[in-house]
Amino acid sequence: MHNLKDLRKNLKLYKKKLFDRNFELDINEFEKLDNINRKLINEKEKLEQEKKILSKSKDKSNFEKSKKISEEISKVSKNQLISQKNINNLLNIMPNLALEDVPVGKDENSNKLISQNGTIRKFSFKPKSHVEIGLIDNTIDFDTSTKLSGARFVVLKNRIALLERALINFMLDIHTTEFKYTEISPPLIVNEDVMFGTGQLPKFEEDQFEIKFENSEQRKYLIPTAEVVLTNLVRKSILNKEQLPLRFVASTPCFRKEAGSYGKDTKGMIRQHQFYKVELVSIVEPKDSISELDRMLNCAKKILEKLEIPYQVILLSTGDMGFSAEKTFDLEAWIPSENRYREISSCSSCGTFQARRMGAKFKGSNNNEFVTTLNGSGLAVGRLMIALLENNQNEDGSVSIPNILKKYMNNLDKI
Repeated sequence: MHNLKDLRKNLKLYKKKLFDRNFELDINEFEKLDNINRKLINEKEKLEQEKKILSKSKDKSNFEKSKKISEEISKVSKNQLISQKNINNLLNIMPNLALEDVPVGKDENSNKLISQNGTIRKFSFKPKSHVEIGLIDNTIDFDTSTKLSGARFVVLKNRIALLERALINFMLDIHTTEFKYTEISPPLIVNEDVMFGTGQLPKFEEDQFEIKFENSEQRKYLIPTAEVVLTNLVRKSILNKEQLPLRFVASTPCFRKEAGSYGKDTKGMIRQHQFYKVELVSIVEPKDSISELDRMLNCAKKILEKLEIPYQVILLSTGDMGFSAEKTFDLEAWIPSENRYREISSCSSCGTFQARRMGAKFKGSNNNEFVTTLNGSGLAVGRLMIALLENNQNEDGSVSIPNILKKYMNNLDKI
């Protein structure tokens, strides 16, 4: 969420920067709403001051005057709440502003390649897709999952199910022991305030799975990512400066309707309604946000390097970043069957954007300041499985297990 005072003072700059994020700010509409709201606030304050003066008088004739002023205050207050809601409705759907070094562009075509890492394997045979590998002994079963849940779900069996669990445990161990993240096991169902805090609501409501409760006063949702709960651990808090940085990691299922992705990646495990992800979240002082983003990116990269999976780093353009992000790097793993890189992680700095929505602050030198938040996949488990299966496959359809992963796989050499 943006600071209303900053927006008011820098309307032309905000209009330009928001246009870079594919958002059209109607300055005239904003000023109209803002002027109405400020006028009502001033009117309310004048009436309250007038009532305060009357209350100090012992003249009984002022009782009726005071009563009428109270009625006026009530009326103005109701109108002001409506006008404030209209402004908030506009503020709530404005994306974060991109940092100056983010490439300007409408979509992924303006993204910037930062580096390519690792050696792409040259196969002596035509590499199979992860779907074909799973069909050999039906360990990646889409037919059964369709009967159970419909499209974009999967049933994993036997050693492929073991591989999923092994990758999760491997990543959690690396992030907690080497990189000192604090492991969290969070709720998978959250309320709408929590979803609003990280920017999933109200703009992306159509992509969320809502849970229906008969007697609930608040709407509840399945989490689309552990970022939602991990970041909100500090909502409505005033942290001590000495507590920062906070670094959290969690492995959770994630649930997404994938609205707007009709026809995209309909085969295989690339784009699912339910998938596991190991998520990283950092809460830091504003001055440390960019160095923390580099640190987080390196933590995610290290997983791919330990598993010897080729990858590339992409700096996203203004038009391709997520709603809450001010700067985002994507990691893309090499997928042999597609002969291209596919996204496996996004690491983003969100500045104070989410903190304002959550009310998360720390005690600064002179006063309380908003924290900055960062999040990143460390990594997406399903896509990591795809990359590992395809890059380590053998001609007979078996898959060799990287040495570093064997202790998590009952010391198997192959599956």
